[in-house]
Amino acid sequence: MKASELPSGSAPAPLVNPCFPRRWQNFIWRNWGLIPLSRLAAVLRTPEEEVLQKAAEMGLPHPGEVSCQWITRGYLTLIRDNWHLLNYEQLLELLDWTPEKMAYTLKEEDFFWHKLGKLKPDCPELRITPLDDEEKKRTAHIREVVQKFFPADRFGYQEEPFSFVDKFGAKPGTVKKKTPFDFSFIHSYAASCGDVLGEAETNDPVPENLMAQYSSMGITGVWFHAILYLLCPIPGAEEFSLNWEKRLENLKKITARCEKYGLKLYLYLNEPRCMPESFYQRKPRWRGIFTRNAIANCTTGAPEILEYLENALEKIFTAVPGLGGILTITKSENATSCCSGSDVEKCPYCSKVPQEKIIADINAAMERGMHRAAPEAEMIFYDWAWRGSSQAEEPAEFKKRVMDLLPKTPHCHVNCVSEWGLETAVGGVKGYLQDYSISQTGPSPESEKVWRHAASLGLGRVAKVQINNSWELAAVPYLPVPYLIREHLEKLQKAGVSALMLSWTLGGYPGGNLELLGASPEEIAAARFTSDTAEKVCRAWKCFSEGFRNFPFCVGTAYNAPTNFGPMNHLHLTPTGYTSTMVGFPYDCLKGWRSIYPEDIFEEQFRLVTTIWKEGLDILDAAAPLTADEERESFEELRHVATAAYCHLNSCYLQVRFTAARDHGADTQIMAECARKELENTLCLYEICRRDSRIGFEASNHYFYTLNDLREKVLNCQYVIDTLERRN
Repeated sequence: MKASELPSGSAPAPLVNPCFPRRWQNFIWRNWGLIPLSRLAAVLRTPEEEVLQKAAEMGLPHPGEVSCQWITRGYLTLIRDNWHLLNYEQLLELLDWTPEKMAYTLKEEDFFWHKLGKLKPDCPELRITPLDDEEKKRTAHIREVVQKFFPADRFGYQEEPFSFVDKFGAKPGTVKKKTPFDFSFIHSYAASCGDVLGEAETNDPVPENLMAQYSSMGITGVWFHAILYLLCPIPGAEEFSLNWEKRLENLKKITARCEKYGLKLYLYLNEPRCMPESFYQRKPRWRGIFTRNAIANCTTGAPEILEYLENALEKIFTAVPGLGGILTITKSENATSCCSGSDVEKCPYCSKVPQEKIIADINAAMERGMHRAAPEAEMIFYDWAWRGSSQAEEPAEFKKRVMDLLPKTPHCHVNCVSEWGLETAVGGVKGYLQDYSISQTGPSPESEKVWRHAASLGLGRVAKVQINNSWELAAVPYLPVPYLIREHLEKLQKAGVSALMLSWTLGGYPGGNLELLGASPEEIAAARFTSDTAEKVCRAWKCFSEGFRNFPFCVGTAYNAPTNFGPMNHLHLTPTGYTSTMVGFPYDCLKGWRSIYPEDIFEEQFRLVTTIWKEGLDILDAAAPLTADEERESFEELRHVATAAYCHLNSCYLQVRFTAARDHGADTQIMAECARKELENTLCLYEICRRDSRIGFEASNHYFYTLNDLREKVLNCQYVIDTLERRN
């Protein structure tokens, strides 16, 4: 494959940061200390000494020894940071990747191409070029800003990125907690969405100390992404399954290690997976319609697809004894079958078959194969986005028809997003909740209907929930809103739910709100703190919980608003013209951020969230000097997380207010006020990130930002302030 064959979309002009006189300066800045100096010099085709000199001119210190972990475990962060700076050729050189690896990452790593906006900016080749006198003055100003805000003793990380992995582990003497649910499983905090099993030797997806922590909390299983053809070759197309034996061997090792801690390993299978054009030239009977930007597989027209699913599951579960089971998604997650999207009528075969039968047939084939090899393994049918063709039909009625056709053998369960279908009215704006939320507690009437029908058929009832965080704010390990979580868990018990899927890819941190599975907020506080401090902590938790109810939830806001990137996202004095992307680039797209909410209500809701959240922080700040030595570590950990969450929420409020003021008459007074507060906000988050490697990390996105990015945001804020002052 050639770099020129990688997707480019509309290939617009890249965004240019006006803080830097030249784009190559921005490149050095963003990658400083993350990529070896020799690699930076090679990309720019210049000696290392010149890169050092140019960095020093901007106030950047010598990078010292550079960890390889950013390339091995933080490559998604690096790609995002360089997406508007480098063309594909230079980006591949920076990462030392082949075009094939980049193509795989864009396609298979949790919709990464979608997160990037389905476009690659048309970046000219980057080379160091001389600065003129005016550009030298501007560069000197960058150095002055660095020296003012980031002196040598505050420049680098105190706790290195990714080092949170070393902190996993159950505390000595921990007794395994009991929970009111039959079983529960969570996405591993250390597992990415890439080739998890192919890279397990270098990136352990479930470290043993993490397993010990999960087990001690009463959690009984972990899950991560898998792709079936990478574990079991498709007959006649074996070349697409290179190294499948190694992946299967790694799966055996991880499964065995999990069993040592009483944990079962579950595989997420979104099948039959769409394939490249060259595959369908080999297997033309598999070719389905073009849907969801890819070629689907025609399970109705080619019975061999279902045969493959059945046989592959039997082979895997035979080869890996003790594997816990599978979690399936059979509609709308990727282009899998012809009915995975909304245009099934285009298929001459599948259009004649009820969609509920296609969904059930796929699930039944996998269940047969798995249970033939492992009768005790759990088959979890995830109803995510199960919808029929008629918009008028209630989703629950369509789901009932699917369930009627599903296998009813033991160890089969229906998994529902607990809160999907809730009618919301945040700020008086009516909405219908899709996906999942913490601010709006479930379960929904829709999910309760599905569970009741599942019970009548003898199927198990699993609730998909987010206990620690959600896409409302995923950059902190957990949202300290235990009263919202406890309210949700109590409702699920009343609904008769028997098992919990505790997270999607986000939320797998082994702590935080997960303790609520076996205790109340008051009991948790009493176990950690003295009685006086515990009372104050509970008051703060109540503020955070009540404040977060005001979050203007809808799936568009959760995915597109700048909440997850927080202060990292830049303020723009003029519109960029770019559209916000799904958990990728928020840009300055206020219309995309607010989704169903009018601008004034959207802004007001974030003001409410941050105002009430700040009241909780004030309670903790007042209590801090009075904490005893033995409780200080737990107390400061809570303050770190709560303050980082506030920085993100407040940043979103400031960005909304700034952008609205810019777009409606350019109110420079409001814009300057927001920029000043955002500068303070960024510096606050910067200090927390230096000391806590968990902040900013999420398994499927790696780090949302680096210290370099936050330092760049300080430059951005200072540039906006200076420019507005000159205008006035």
